[in-house]
Amino acid sequence: METVVSGIRPTGNLHLGNYFGAVKNFVKMQHENNCFFFIADYHSLTTHPTPENLHDSVKQVLVEYLASGLDPEKAIIYLQSDVPEVVELYLLLNMNAYLGELERCTSFKEKVRKQPENVNAGLLTYPTLMAADVIIHKASKVPVGKDQEQNLEMMRTFARRFNRMYKTDLFPIPKAYNFENELVKIPGLDGSGKMGKSEGEDNAIFLADEPDVIRKKVMRAITDNGPTEMNQIKQEPIENLFTLMNVVSSTDTFEYFNDKYNTCEIRYGEMKKQLAEDIIKFNQPILDKIKELSTDVDFLRKVTTEGAEKARESAIKTLEEARKIIGFKAF
Repeated sequence: METVVSGIRPTGNLHLGNYFGAVKNFVKMQHENNCFFFIADYHSLTTHPTPENLHDSVKQVLVEYLASGLDPEKAIIYLQSDVPEVVELYLLLNMNAYLGELERCTSFKEKVRKQPENVNAGLLTYPTLMAADVIIHKASKVPVGKDQEQNLEMMRTFARRFNRMYKTDLFPIPKAYNFENELVKIPGLDGSGKMGKSEGEDNAIFLADEPDVIRKKVMRAITDNGPTEMNQIKQEPIENLFTLMNVVSSTDTFEYFNDKYNTCEIRYGEMKKQLAEDIIKFNQPILDKIKELSTDVDFLRKVTTEGAEKARESAIKTLEEARKIIGFKAF
């Protein structure tokens, strides 16, 4: 059984795109690996959230991942800030991370472009903190998306560099846990691209959305004037609706509306009403669980406290080894 570590960004509500992307695969991974899932609240400080926003975002993402199937009996779930050993390893790795390589990081250059008024040291050293998060548990694999591939390579660089400098094999060199082929790419409701909060609230169906909100969003989804010939190729906004229907509706329902489209008999209003109800039916168990967990503060405290204890047990052992190797010893 391999050790896998993955961070969860506290960036607000999860949507269907998140669920059918990383979340569903995390749920599967926890049954097949020794998994550490942490909420990356230290990382979020690079954007200077208010104390209230930070706490609320952490709670919301914790609740929604648990409601989606992450199981504290199967995986170790904790807050990054509850494991101080990560910060010390971050410091030690920074001593051998160099300005030039950090400045060349694509994600850093992108942040500099987008927020020139807030180019802080946390952004620059983001890759070393990410490396500390992972190698402190001696992970062999890390789930990464396309936007994180360079950070994974830097993580591998820092682990190799430590091993080489101190003539040790303390840190395994982590590989990508790649489930790209298993990801279901969920399109947004705006007629193009993927579902995402950054594209606007009406583009995404959030797991915490109430049924009436879902109905309104789906009914406002972009369509066209309808097909004018048999078996006409679907334009992107229409293809998006059928992709959503293929995920949440029954095969009979999908084939019914697909046939209606191919015979030029489609009524988009009817299709969107059915799609909305199918999304609501699919999402209702998750929404009910979100509401239940949101008020169960004792359970959330238990999950994070026990998760931190287990994560620290692993982290303390690794950090003690690293300190001894570097030369920090008691007299």
